[in-house]
Amino acid sequence: MPIWLSILLIVLFAIISGVVCFLQGINHRKRIAESEIGSAEVEARRIVDEAVKEAEAKKKEIVLEGKDEVHQFRNETEKDLNSRRKEIQRQERRMQQKEETLDKKLDNLEKKEENVAKKLKQAEDKLAETESIKLKELEVLERLSGFTSEQAKEYLLNQLDAELTHEKAVRIMDFEQKLHEESDKRARNIISLAIQRCAADHVAEAAVSVVPLPNDEMKGRIIGREGRNIRAIETLTGVDLIIDDTPEAITLSCFEPVRREIARIALEKLITDGRIHPARIEEMVEKARREVELTMKEEGERAVLEVGVNGIHHELVKLLGRLRYRTSYGQNVLNHSIEVALLSGMIASELGMDPTLAKRAGLLHDIGKALDHEIEGSHVEIGIDVAKKFKESEQIIHAIHAHHGDVEAKTVVACIVQAADAISAARPGARRENLENYIKRLQKLEEVASSFEGVERCFAIQAGREIRIMVKPEIVKDERMIPLAREICNKIETDLEYPGQVKVNIIRESRATDFAR
Repeated sequence: MPIWLSILLIVLFAIISGVVCFLQGINHRKRIAESEIGSAEVEARRIVDEAVKEAEAKKKEIVLEGKDEVHQFRNETEKDLNSRRKEIQRQERRMQQKEETLDKKLDNLEKKEENVAKKLKQAEDKLAETESIKLKELEVLERLSGFTSEQAKEYLLNQLDAELTHEKAVRIMDFEQKLHEESDKRARNIISLAIQRCAADHVAEAAVSVVPLPNDEMKGRIIGREGRNIRAIETLTGVDLIIDDTPEAITLSCFEPVRREIARIALEKLITDGRIHPARIEEMVEKARREVELTMKEEGERAVLEVGVNGIHHELVKLLGRLRYRTSYGQNVLNHSIEVALLSGMIASELGMDPTLAKRAGLLHDIGKALDHEIEGSHVEIGIDVAKKFKESEQIIHAIHAHHGDVEAKTVVACIVQAADAISAARPGARRENLENYIKRLQKLEEVASSFEGVERCFAIQAGREIRIMVKPEIVKDERMIPLAREICNKIETDLEYPGQVKVNIIRESRATDFAR
C-alpha cells in the first residue's frame, strides 16, 4: 500500500475520531445542563411556594390590623357623634327657651307700642288745641299792643340789651373797685418789697470774645505753617478764629458760650506759654475744658448756697453752673435764675407759703436752657425731662412746665414762679431786644386797639407797657367804656406776645364849642 494512502487513511481516522469525541462531549454537557435546569426549576417552584405562603400570612395579618383600626375608629366616631348630638340637643333647648322669651318680650312691646300710640295721639290732639289757643292769644295781643310778634320781640330785645349793658357796666365797676381795694395794696406791697430786697447784677454777653495779643507777630504763630495751628484750635474747640487787621487782637466767634470760653482760656494759655503746635494745643484745650467744668461746678454750688436750697442732685448743680455761660435777650440766665429764686422765696414768705420749695422751683425753672443747644426741644420740655431724671418733686416739675404758660398753673408755687419770672425779665435794663422787633410790637399794639369801633386815636407809651386810647364820645357811651377796655385787653392777650403786662387806658372827652358875638 502506498505511503500517501496510509497517511490519508490515518488523517481521516483522526478526523472521524475527533468528530465522534466532540459529539459525545456535547451530549454529556447537554445532559449536565438538563439536570441543572431541572434542579433550578424545582428550587424556583419551592421559593415561589414559600413567597406565596408568606404573602398570604402577611395579608391575613394586615387585614386583621385593618379590621381592628376600623373598629377602633368606628367606636371613636360614634362617641364623638354622641357628644355632638347631646350638644346640639342642648343648644336646641336653649334656642327654644330664647324663642319663648323673645315671644313674650315681643308681646309686651306690642302692648307698650299700642299704649304709646294712644298717648301720642292724645298729645298731638292737645298740642293742636294748644296751638290754636296760642294763635288766638297772639291775635288778641297783637290787636291790643299794636305790634306784630316780630316787632314785639325786637322791641323787648333792644330794651333788654340796653338794660343789660348798663347793668353789666355797673356790676363790673363795683367788682373791680372791691377787687382793687382788697388786692391792689397787698400785691403792690409784696412785689415792691421783693424787688427792693433783691438786686441781682446783669451782664450782657455777645457771641464773640476778643483775645489780646502781645504783638502782631503772634498772629502768624497762631496760624502756623500752612494753617495747621489754627485748624487744630478750631477743630478741637468748635470755635471760629477771626484774624483780621485789628491790631494785637484775635476774635473768637461761636454761638455756644461754653465752647467759646474754653477756646479763649486755651488761647490765652498758649500765648503765655509761647509753644504753639498741634500737640500743645490739644493739651491746653483739655486743660481749659477741665478748668471751665470746675468753674461751672463752683458757680452752681455758689448759686445753691446763695439761694439757700439743699439736697439738689450734683448733676443739677453742674447744669446750673452751665447757665453762667447762657444769656437770654442779653440777660445772664444764672443770675436770672438766682433772682427768680429769691423773688419766689420772698413772695412765698409774704403769702405764708413754704419759701424753700418756691426758691427751689425758681432756681430750676430755666434749667433746660443749659442743654437746649445740645438737645432738640424747648427749654421747658428739656427742663421737665431733666427734673424727672433727677427725681425732683411733682410740684417742682409742674412749676417748670407752667412758668411760660404752656400749661395752666394749678399750684400756688407755679403761680409764684410765673410772677417772679415776669418781674425779673420785665425789670428795666434786664433784657435787650432788637429795635426793629420793639417797633413792630408797638405798631401791632396800636393796630389791635384801632381795630375796635369808636376808637379815634391810640398811642403806645412807656415802652409798650401802656396804651392810651381816645374814643369818639358820640359812638362810645360811658357804660360802654369798661366792656370796651376788657375786650381790648382780651384781644391783646390773644394776638400779641409781650413781657410783663400792658395797661389799657381809655379816654372819652366831650367838647362843646361856641362863639360869643
